[in-house]
Amino acid sequence: MAKEEKLKMFCYQCSQTARGTGCTVKGVCGKEATVARLQDNLLLATKGMAAYLYHARELGYTDPEIDAFVERAFYSTFTNVNFDAEDFVHLAIEAGEMNLRTMKLLKKAHIETYGEPKPTEVQTGTVKGRGIIATGHGLKALGALLEQTQGTEINVYTHSELLPAHGYPGLKKYKHLVGNLGRAWFDQKQLFSKYPVAILGTSNCVLIPREEYRERMFTTGPARLPGVQHIAGYDYTPVIEKARSLPVLDEKPGDVLLTTGFSKSIVLSLGEKIKQLVETGKIRHFFLVGGCDSPLKKAGYFREFVQRLPQDTVVLTLACGKFRINDLDLGDIEGVPRLIDLGQCNDSIVAIEIADGLAQLFGVGINDLPLTLILSWMEQKAVAILWSLLALGVKGIYLGPILPAWVNDDILKVLRENYDLRLISSPEEDIKQILSG
Repeated sequence: MAKEEKLKMFCYQCSQTARGTGCTVKGVCGKEATVARLQDNLLLATKGMAAYLYHARELGYTDPEIDAFVERAFYSTFTNVNFDAEDFVHLAIEAGEMNLRTMKLLKKAHIETYGEPKPTEVQTGTVKGRGIIATGHGLKALGALLEQTQGTEINVYTHSELLPAHGYPGLKKYKHLVGNLGRAWFDQKQLFSKYPVAILGTSNCVLIPREEYRERMFTTGPARLPGVQHIAGYDYTPVIEKARSLPVLDEKPGDVLLTTGFSKSIVLSLGEKIKQLVETGKIRHFFLVGGCDSPLKKAGYFREFVQRLPQDTVVLTLACGKFRINDLDLGDIEGVPRLIDLGQCNDSIVAIEIADGLAQLFGVGINDLPLTLILSWMEQKAVAILWSLLALGVKGIYLGPILPAWVNDDILKVLRENYDLRLISSPEEDIKQILSG
């Protein structure tokens, strides 16, 4: 579709839809295009929050206030309920606030169940023996798998968003959790075809499998795939039996070691050192470069951005966007690593708490720190996190690799005017603008 033909809106949720297919300019009910897009935005943000809430509930942690907001947010998007664009902006901010609360709840659940993460080096090759790859975000599923495979001589590997599991004491204690294979979620068809192992998809970020590995793949939790055996609950006996029937992997060390597990307390324990390095000019600027990765060619921006950064800068990273950069050896600045992996996408709360801690240390607001956020987005959880940052009043965020499709000119104008939201351009130009500001 040509740019000038881009739909102003698309709504098909009632029997009044234009021509019985969908309203594309203005709703027959009178709904304006911007209201429809803001409803989509709210739904996406609330869906993202629901994923974190699901994993917290898995571990026994709930919050009735969050549950009540989810009901109210979904209800507001019903036909003939709310036609007020301004109110939908307020609801999006509230969704951001509730997502902050949700991420805190999930972080509490993870730490109280598995301990606080510690910096850990993770192998990226294979160990001799049979194996299982676990992918997704489900730490509870991974924990159950590790417990059930203990003593079986089956090795367990993480993939994509489960890489941070290696930093948790309650998970890294299992010696057969031997490494991480692959990178972000979208490499799985090639990766899973390459290794003759059993595969367990624990959450979102699973792809419809190729035939060559369909029969050795399993799903659990919310994930479902056609023709793939689903396991309700946490008894992974079928996965283990399948792994036993497959060939032994060769010993093949990976090309790099990845380091993960930088928790809030670990980073803030370096607070005085960081303050000294900033005040003496040895650290000029901090960047948070990460988020939800996508296979778009434009996403190569994020790696080039980090490669172009001067040596007196520090990069925080998280979510699967880190796989664009986490193999880079950036060294350190007098003991402070220049590349710090904070964990999964839900660990955005850790980045926020670190920023808040540094702001208190320097006696300034978050927006006054020498810190810039360079965020990639792909799906609903990234939308929830963006609104969490906006709810905190964070300004000057750079967002890419493309503009979200539901954002029209009216919404973009508000985001720019109220939050100084910026779209990425070129790494060279963006770095020049940030460091000269």
